[in-house]
Amino acid sequence: MRLFSVRDYRHLFGAQVIALFGTGLTTVALGLLAYDLAGPRAGMVLGTALTIKMVMYVIIAPLAAAYIDRLPRRLLLVLLDVIRGAVVLALPLVTEVWHIYVLIGLLQAASAAFTPTFQAVIPDIVPDEAAYTRALSASQVASTMESLLSPVLAAVALTFLTFDRLFLGTSVGFAVSAVLVLSTRIPDARPSARTKAWDKAVGGIRTFLATPRLRGIMALNLVVASAGSIVVVSTVNHVRDRLGGTQQDVAWMLAASGTGTLLAALVLPRLLDRISARTVMTTGAGVLVGGTAAAVTITATGLTTWTGTAVTWAVIGVGMALIITPTGKVLRASVARNAIPEAFAAQFSLSHLAWLITYPVAGVLGTRAGLTPAWSTLAVLAAAGTVAALLLWPRHDGGGTPRAGTTTAWHLSGRSRTSLAKAA
Repeated sequence: MRLFSVRDYRHLFGAQVIALFGTGLTTVALGLLAYDLAGPRAGMVLGTALTIKMVMYVIIAPLAAAYIDRLPRRLLLVLLDVIRGAVVLALPLVTEVWHIYVLIGLLQAASAAFTPTFQAVIPDIVPDEAAYTRALSASQVASTMESLLSPVLAAVALTFLTFDRLFLGTSVGFAVSAVLVLSTRIPDARPSARTKAWDKAVGGIRTFLATPRLRGIMALNLVVASAGSIVVVSTVNHVRDRLGGTQQDVAWMLAASGTGTLLAALVLPRLLDRISARTVMTTGAGVLVGGTAAAVTITATGLTTWTGTAVTWAVIGVGMALIITPTGKVLRASVARNAIPEAFAAQFSLSHLAWLITYPVAGVLGTRAGLTPAWSTLAVLAAAGTVAALLLWPRHDGGGTPRAGTTTAWHLSGRSRTSLAKAA
């Protein structure tokens, strides 16, 4: 089955790519807006804004999973795109820091409902198992391309425009994404394996807690968030204040991390055919521990250089791709088809719960105590998450393909099977 021969997937994938690039431009512009309003306190402002984002993701995603099978998914995705476009269009008009917090809350509430809905649509329009796996890879490649190219595009645009114009580009992206989603024929969701809204809201989380490999992914989420927070939150202050760089330099440094992510994404598809997901993901955790340690060394020793920072950021990008890319495949192998929306929503919520822990460390602690204590704390969290993942995810369970028509019970321990049966 040729993946891009499926018209609905082709349009939906185009919508994802366009919205991703819009979101990438927003991330760069938001950091520069925070610096424009708060100067040296930009890290705290950005960290707080991103913390609000994580709160919305943790709360809204499970609720979206609970009610997703009761709503027309195509119209829901279009409405959420329209809301995001309108909010982003208002961001250049803010004059106070608290304005950022309110608008980010609205924006991310819409995104928190959009992403798990979008992810749950894919297996319904790409039913072939092999094509679905390729669809997951294509989605990740799109994300990695965005992380690389959005900062580059922002750097080029900032040569001619002020950063507030980047928000306009984001708004246009969401509008185009909405049009593409509207052109698809997305079926309504299958009835969930659970009937009560509360059971559906927490069902995916219960599955994570009962499944060894998914408990390992929960720990790996902390590793990704710890290393990623250094890049996302601290780059603007590190580049502007320590390296004496410009707005364009901030974008280029973010692109260094994206370059590492892209290089890993190009290698991973063949690698995952020969090596288990567990091996790839735990290796990625080790890479991130090394990257955070290098970041701490740079700031603690005062040997702050452009080259050293760029290489470290690229290493962090590689490690994040090694963990994030196989995650969708592991989730798909761990649950029955009618539980996919709940599983993706749970991962979306739990992964952002980890960012909710690490963003304040990078932002608030980084502003009040300095980058060295903040990055050291994040390095410790990354190491702890790596150890926990190795202990929680059994070595014999590589995270393979599911048996047709089965539930998660085939790879659970006896106690876990009992717990899951009660939860269902």
